[in-house]
This record gives sequence, C-alpha cells and structure tokens, in this order.
Amino acid sequence: MNGHHQQNGVENMMLFEVVKMGKSAMQSVVDDWIESYKHDRDIALLDLINFFIQCSGCKGVVTAEMFRHMQNSEIIRKMTEEFDEDSGDYPLTMAGPQWKKFKSSFCEFIGVLVRQCQYSIIYDEYMMDTVISLLTGLSDSQVRAFRHTSTLAAMKLMTALVNVALNLSINMDNTQRQYEAERNKMIGKRANERLELLLQKRKELQENQDEIENMMNAIFKGVFVHRYRKIHSSIEGHLGWFHSLAIVNCAAMNNDVLHEHAAYLVDSMWDCATELLKDWECMNSLLLEEPLSGEEALTDRQESALIEIMLCTIRQAAECHPPVGRGTGKRVLTAKEKKTQLDDRTKITELFAVALPQLLAKYSVDAEKVTNLLQLPQYFDLEIYTTGRLEKHLDALLRQIRNIVEKHTDTDVLEACSKTYHALCNEEFTIFNRVDISRSQLIDELADKFNRLLEDFLQEGEEPDEDDAYQVLSTLKRITAFHNAHDLSKWDLFACNYKLLKTGIENGDMPEQIVIHALQCTHYVILWQLAKITESSSTKEDLLRLKKQMRVFCQICQHYLTNVNTTVKEQAFTILCDILMIFSHQIMSGGRDMLEPLVYTPDSSLQSELLSFILDHVFIEQDDDNNSADGQQEDEASKIEALHKRRNLLAAFCKLIVYTVVEMNTAADIFKQYMKYYNDYGDIIKETMSKTRQIDKIQCAKTLILSLQQLFNEMIQENGYNFDRSSSTFSGIKELARRFALTFGLDQLKTREAIAMLHKDGIEFAFKEPNPQGESHPPLNLAFLDILSEFSSKLLRQDKRTVYVYLEKFMTFQMSLRREDVWLPLMSYRNSLLAGGDDDTMSVISGISSRGSTVRSKKSKPSTGKRKVVEGMQLSLTEESSSSDSMWLSREQTLHTPVMMQTPQLTSTIMREPKRLRPEDSFMSVYPMQTEHHQTPLDYNRRGTSLMEDDEEPIVEDVMMSSEGRIEDLNEGMDFDTMDIDLPPSKNRRERTELKPDFFDPASIMDESVGLI
Repeated sequence: MNGHHQQNGVENMMLFEVVKMGKSAMQSVVDDWIESYKHDRDIALLDLINFFIQCSGCKGVVTAEMFRHMQNSEIIRKMTEEFDEDSGDYPLTMAGPQWKKFKSSFCEFIGVLVRQCQYSIIYDEYMMDTVISLLTGLSDSQVRAFRHTSTLAAMKLMTALVNVALNLSINMDNTQRQYEAERNKMIGKRANERLELLLQKRKELQENQDEIENMMNAIFKGVFVHRYRKIHSSIEGHLGWFHSLAIVNCAAMNNDVLHEHAAYLVDSMWDCATELLKDWECMNSLLLEEPLSGEEALTDRQESALIEIMLCTIRQAAECHPPVGRGTGKRVLTAKEKKTQLDDRTKITELFAVALPQLLAKYSVDAEKVTNLLQLPQYFDLEIYTTGRLEKHLDALLRQIRNIVEKHTDTDVLEACSKTYHALCNEEFTIFNRVDISRSQLIDELADKFNRLLEDFLQEGEEPDEDDAYQVLSTLKRITAFHNAHDLSKWDLFACNYKLLKTGIENGDMPEQIVIHALQCTHYVILWQLAKITESSSTKEDLLRLKKQMRVFCQICQHYLTNVNTTVKEQAFTILCDILMIFSHQIMSGGRDMLEPLVYTPDSSLQSELLSFILDHVFIEQDDDNNSADGQQEDEASKIEALHKRRNLLAAFCKLIVYTVVEMNTAADIFKQYMKYYNDYGDIIKETMSKTRQIDKIQCAKTLILSLQQLFNEMIQENGYNFDRSSSTFSGIKELARRFALTFGLDQLKTREAIAMLHKDGIEFAFKEPNPQGESHPPLNLAFLDILSEFSSKLLRQDKRTVYVYLEKFMTFQMSLRREDVWLPLMSYRNSLLAGGDDDTMSVISGISSRGSTVRSKKSKPSTGKRKVVEGMQLSLTEESSSSDSMWLSREQTLHTPVMMQTPQLTSTIMREPKRLRPEDSFMSVYPMQTEHHQTPLDYNRRGTSLMEDDEEPIVEDVMMSSEGRIEDLNEGMDFDTMDIDLPPSKNRRERTELKPDFFDPASIMDESVGLI
C-alpha cells in the first residue's frame, strides 16, 4: 500500500517495520513520514494508525476503505476481533534485546514526530485530532495490549506537547518584550509596521498555545482521567498500573523541565483533573508500599517526579492560587472555595502528619527528595496535631529532621530543616513547647560541638588536617542554616566566628567554604541583634556592643575583599553592601532616633574597594568568567547563572549609590559602561541614572559628564593626544554622550540647572590642559567639546547664550580666528550653542524681546531691564573659576538632605523570620518615599541677576511633557531589542515578562536564589 517507506535499501516497508528494524535515524524516519503527509495526508495518517495498531501486537491492518468509512470505535472493534491475545505477549512486553530497543524507539518516534511537526502540521486540526481520538479509543479497549500501548503513546505525546507549550511560552515572552521595547520608543523612532507584525506574531503564538493546551486537556481527560476513574475502585490492587497510566509517567519527563515547570504543569491540569491531582493517598501509597507481584517498582527518577508533583498539588490546594505568571493576582475566595481549601488542608495534615516521618525515613539520604518533602509541614493545620492526638507522629517527625540534619551538609537540605522547624515553632499552637525544646537541644549540641572543634582546629603550632576542616565546616553550615531563620543570640556565636575569620586573615590559609559560612553566620548574628534592639527597649550597652561588633565585622569583610578566592570576595562584597545599607542614615527613619549611634558611613577607602570589586568582577567579558576545568566553555545555563550573579552584584552596589550610602560620583565608573555592557546591565545602569537624578539632578549631571571625561582620558592614555576623531573609540564616547542626553527627556525646565552645570564642567575640562607648544595650538582636551556638543540641544535658548558667554571666557582672540581641523571641536561646539537661538537669544542681547517661542508676557517691561540682566549675568560668568561653582549654582550650597527612598531588598540573606522580623516594625521596614513637590528654581541671582524675568513664566508644560511623564521620558528612544537578559534556571520562566524591574524598590520581584530578605 502507499505510504510505505524506502530507506537503507529496504523498500515497501510500513512505518512499524521501519521503527522495529531500528536501522534508520529517527529524524530521517519522521522526515520521510512528514514528506508523505504533505503529499497525501490520508495515506500517511493511515500508515501512522497502523503503526499504533501493530505496535500493540495486532496482526490486523486498517485499510484505506475502513479509514474513509468507519468510525474509530468500529475500527478498534474490528481490530480486536483480529487480535490474537492467547500468548499475552506484545511488542512492549516481549523479552530480548530487539524488543527492548523497540520500546525505546517507539517512545523516541513519538517525541521526534511532535517536535518536527510543532511549527505547522500539529495545528492543521487533522493529524493530531486523528491520533488523539485513536489513542483515546485504544486506551479504553478490553485488550490489555491496546490499553498499555496507547497509554504509553499518550504519555509520550503529552510530554512532547508540554515541551512545545514551553517553547511557545518562551517565544511569547520574547515577542512581548520586543513589542514593549518598540512601543516605548519615541514616536519619531517607532516602527508601526514592526509593532503590527509583533502583535500579529503574538496573536498567532497565543492561538497555537491555546490549541496545544486543548490537545493536552483532551489527552488527559480522554486517556488518564478516564482510565483512572475506571480503576479507582480497585486501586489497591493496581497501584503499579495507576502509576504507569497517570501521574508518574506524565511527571517523569525531562527532569530539568519538570523541576523548573512542575507548578505550571500542575496548574494547567488543575481544572480538568482535580480529583486525580488531589489523590494524595494514592501518591503516598505509590511511594511507601512495595509493588505487587509482577509489577515494576518506581524508578528513582519516577519517585523524584512524583514527589515534585505531589508537593505542587499540595501547595496549590493549600494556597488556592496559581503559580507566578498564571493569574492576574490574588483574588477573594468564594465561601465554597474557602471551605474546599480548609477541607484540603485538613486532609493533607491528617494524611502526611502520619506519613511524612515514614517518607523521610525512606528517603533520608536523598537530598532532592528530602528537600521537597520537608516543605509539606508549612501547609499543615498544626492544630490537628493536638485535636487529632497525633503528638507521637510529631515526635517522630522531629526525630527524622534531627537525623537528616546529622546526615546532610547540603545547604538546601539544612535550610529546609530550618524552615520546617520555623513552621512548627508557632506560639499560637500547643505544640510550640514540644518543638521549641527539640530545637534548643539540637542547637545546644551543634554549638557545643562547634566550639570544641574550633578549639582544636585553631590550636597554635598544629597543622589542621582535612578531616578537622570538614568537621568544622559541616557543623558551621548547620548552625548557619538554622541562624538564618532562628534567633540564636543566646549561644553567642559572634566570638567564635570572629576568632575563625581573624585567624583566616592572619594566616591566609583558611579553607574558602569555612570563611564563606563564617561570614554569613556572623552576618546573621549582627542582624538578629539589631532586630532585638529595634523591637524592644535596649540599654546603651546593647547599642555600643552591637556598634562595636558591626564595625569590626565590616573591617573583617573589607579584608576579605582582597582575598585570592573569588567566591570569598563575592560573599564579603555582598554582605558589606547589606550591612552598609542597613546601618545607613535610614536606620533612624520611622522614629528610631535612638539608633543614631549605629549609623555607619563607609570611608573613602572602603568605597574605593567596593567600586574596584565591581570593575574587576562585573564588567568583564563572558568568556573570562565561564571556562570549565578543561578549558571549555560551560553550557548556556551556566553562562546565564554567572550573568545573573554579576547582575545582582552590580545591583547591590547601585543601591548604595541611589540611597546615598556612597558618594554619587562613584557612579561615574558605572555609567561609562552603559554602551559597552548594554545587553548585560543596561537596564540596571539606566535605572540607577533615573534614581540618582530624582535625588539630585545637578550631582547626577556632574557624574554623567565625569564618566565621559574618564573615558576620554582613557582614550588619551591609550592613543595619545593626536588620536583620530573618526575612530570607533571616540565615536563610541560621542554616542554614549548622545544616549546620556536623551535620558534628560523633553522637559528642559525640569533639567535646566543640571544641563547648565554639565556644560560648565565640560568646558572647564576641555580647556584644563594648555598645549605645551603654545597658544597657537589647541588645548590638549579640546576635542572633548565635540562630545559636549551632544548636550547642547538640551539647553534653553536663553541658556545657550549664557553658556556661550562662559565659553568665551576660556577663549583667546586667536582661538576664535582658527579654522584648522584641530580646532573643529571648538567651532562645532560654538555653533551648537548658537543654533536655533538666533531670534530669542539675540533679542535678549539687544534688549528687544521676542517672547513667542519659550516665554510669555504678563506685563510689559522696558528693554533696558533685560540689558542689565544679561550684562550682570555675563559679568558673573567671567569671575575667577575659584568661585564659579557658587556663581553658577548657588543651590548647591543649600541642597536639602536627599529624599528618603524605600528601603531596598538585601542580597546576602536568604530566609525571613516573619514573626520577629515583620516588615512593618523591624529595622528592615519600608521607609516612605517623600515626594518632591517643587523644584528649587535655577539661581543665577547672587548679584540680582536671573536667566528669566520675573514677569516671564514657562509654557514648556503646555506643549511638551508634563512632570508626570518624567520617568517615562527616560525610555528616550533607546532600542531595547538587543537587551534579552535571561534569568538563571532556578527562576520561573514566566517571571521574565518583567524585564525592567525597579532594582531598588522592595516591592520588586527578584530571584529567590540570590537570597533577598
């Protein structure tokens, strides 16, 4: 019949025979079938139908006539009649290497088929409909071979569709980002055709995703739910069958995909298979009970998948809301939903209060399984331990947790144990005392052991061996994990950690992991002491002790910033940024004036070291940081993880800048990297510019021009003063200046002072270094005026004249006559100050007012008044440079304290202590951000002069941008299409839709993997 294949010299072979022989690459087999389908889809589909029939061991063949005129049920009935089931064997159960390979090829074929068809054929509403309908019918057959084969095929089909859905979702995210970036461009640069194309693409992707979800729902309802309901009444005798049919095989897809997206997989099936997903008794039985005779036990991979799925279903039932990115936000539950939620929590508690100790005992050595299982108690109704008389099971749970702490050194496992104790140590429930005693006993033992080990480890004159170091490290890791979520102040852990860290500095041979965990543990000691002082009345001695410990600890961290080990330096840097943020001037906010002695401001050397760390470890090429031991590059996931780590290091330092913990001019070294590292850090740097401008427009402008001056000096050092102004380096600096200028937006009145100061600093820099060959040669930095001219368009017309007059102060008469190429930057800059301002500027100079463009008149004034204004202004701008700062901006001397901004999230600590560290009343509470209701006007008025007459008022807001649009104008037409920054694997894919977070707002969503508090 048609549809047979010709491969490797084998002609007229049906699809089943080709796959069974296993001589052809599966990609080729599928590609040949696709070509056949494109030529005649009925013939190709007939071959595919017969493939599933014959894979079940049926000798019958579906003919073209049957395919055209018979329903699936009739075809299956006909095939059943021709089925020889006497032997009980069929391809998936037959013994021997050929059939074992066939089973693998069978599964591979289905996966490759879907993958190769995912861009067109699976959406044609014919091929997939036919296949799903056939498999659904076969799964309900009375013939076991049909049921088994079709259900396995359905599982593999579901797995392949999940992968297609994930790809679609990622493409939708990328398309949405591109659309938003294009839409945020300035109107003049926005490509409407591109917007329409992106909208159309997004619509098509959404339609495809809907179709894929419909297919998955059809498979799940038609095959799995249907089969599950039929066997549920006798589930006790068919557990192996159940797991092969439903949860396990669906969950045990690619493990990495499952781990990243298990919550989304569960949510996608929640409405159509709630009964199945909530069958925790069956899941528990599959994990604990031995398989019946003749049934296969769950593999390790299947057990891990089932535990992962079980945790996700329990979480969704207990919390009653979908995972991040699935819903529009939390909604109010109906009375019926609340009742279901309470019933589910009761059911979960009653089952797993008894079963969890057994599960932990069985899987106690498996870190991944134990970490997931230990999350279950946070969804318990703890009152049931008492009302249900389950105290003995609580004791069993506590014993298992203790055993796990003793067996494991993995940080994830230890923190899961710590969180479980935290969930159970709730003073509202009668079990608190029982749990608290258990916890205290555990910490007592750990602290005693640590002190004993440390004494031997640090003993003078003896070289500690590896076993001693391992014992110290493993004990320290356990203590640190518990100190994260529990107040261990009474064990006085500061002294022993300080001794450990100090010895490491003195000897320089302390193992890196010991240093890292000692730093983290000491950090927790400091935070818990501050929490106690903040929450309760404290003595002066308490404050002084904390102040001393905090400052000594900062010195320790500063020492470790120069450690030879990069991981140690990163830990020291991250903790320092947190400490400096917490103990900054904002610690007194909210009426906490008594904490003033704790305020700590880093000195210039510490600020310099922090900045050096950023320049050395963040602004590096990707390959510098991502080579494996054998010299080969790590895989893409490792690169993304490394980039995410560097982004968080940069964000931690930028917080110090925008919260005025370090000097704003340190940002110059950050801003100058904007173009070079735009793809990696552009959003963070741009946000930093925005925040610093909100705090102090003038200082921000001075920082921007300083960053350009630094780049200019670097270019001079590399190329000398006779560099080529058409070179890519110089052009790059000019382009950066252009980008900086765009960030000032369109409202020139809002940025008037800042732009003026920027030009002043730029002019002074350009003429700073006279040419040693004499005045007939240009100043050495004159070419900088070419860069400065990028900001001329941001000056008001009357201010251009003011800047022009200030420029003339530095020019000699001979300079104004020069026309050689080396003088072109001066000529270009002068022209940029005169351009567009002839009418208004000249009218100001002559005293003849032309108010139509930027100002309007309330009343008439003699023209001589304006002459006096300009003459006085011109006089002040030609004073000596020693007082020029005060003449240009007297406001600098009267700057108010920067507005208080919201306390940012921290980057070194991981878990919260919601009971003792409540956001609303702890030292980490959110400080209200004050709104700057008015802007001090530009003050050129030290001698009674002003750039604007008293009777003039701006009308810029009437025709340009309002103050409310100030943040939006920072989009300034930059093309974000190239900024595709992926988050690390541990981050939920669906959170990537928010690629422009406020890195300095506590409400922003950041990756939990970096441990934000």
